[in-house]
Amino acid sequence: MNGSVQPDDSGRSLGTLLRDLTHDVSTLVRSEIALARAETAEKVSQAGTAVASIVAGAVFGLAALIIVLQAVVIALAEFVEPWLAAAIVGVAVAALAWFMINKGQNDLKAANLMPERTVRNLQQDARVVTDHQSTGDAGKASLHPIKPTQSDVRADTRTEARHDAEQEARR
Repeated sequence: MNGSVQPDDSGRSLGTLLRDLTHDVSTLVRSEIALARAETAEKVSQAGTAVASIVAGAVFGLAALIIVLQAVVIALAEFVEPWLAAAIVGVAVAALAWFMINKGQNDLKAANLMPERTVRNLQQDARVVTDHQSTGDAGKASLHPIKPTQSDVRADTRTEARHDAEQEARR
């Protein structure tokens, strides 16, 4: 070889092939980004429609709950004074609301939202790396993820089943 760039079988030089490859990869990346944007816009639109449906359902559900509670007050008024019936139902609903709000607040605490499996995996990875560095086996480190617990597997299975059911319902 004399140091010059030799053409390939199609008659194009290595420089031309590299330039074409760079152009093709660039075009591919731009196309994938455009597809991702279009798909994201479509999914956001679907989510907006779903949220609107949920809100409408919640409004009708609230109206139904008010009517049912009114019926309970009327039925209870057959046994006690009407004002007392309304007070009993009001206190019971207020107690239920208080319980649900407190449960929701507890569920939203930072400790409950922590991605526990990821944190465990990261802690194990850090231990493995530091152990191998201290023993001089840095090149032999093997990071193995922590196996999910049975409750993790059950939760993932329920989520997948719910997702499959939603997909089937859309068809």
